[in-house]
Amino acid sequence: MVVDDFAVKAEVEAAFRAYETALTENDVPVLEALFRDDPRTIRYGGGENLYGMDAIRAFRRARSPVGLERTLSETVITTYGRDFATAMTLFFRESAPSRIGRQSQTWVRFPEGWRVVAAHVSLIDG
Repeated sequence: MVVDDFAVKAEVEAAFRAYETALTENDVPVLEALFRDDPRTIRYGGGENLYGMDAIRAFRRARSPVGLERTLSETVITTYGRDFATAMTLFFRESAPSRIGRQSQTWVRFPEGWRVVAAHVSLIDG
């Protein structure tokens, strides 16, 4: 198995950037499209545990679009083979200067493209 194949990593990095842009612009259709539409997809958030794409959709559609801007740091994307990857990053928001956000995503390549199948977002004191 090849770890961090250049071409595969570039694909996941592009998907990760598309997700980040959609997140900060509250582009809900793109956010929904980048998560695997499956009842086994999981997203643990700062204040919610979401099991299945229906729960993730409901959360995204109800979320306020205010204050989503953030700065990323220490982003590490690692690919394993051609169809599996992880993306880890820290993030910082001006609205919470004493907090450090942590985000992890598990990406899998499906016939329709790269999709998040599991994600975790949390905040800790800085």
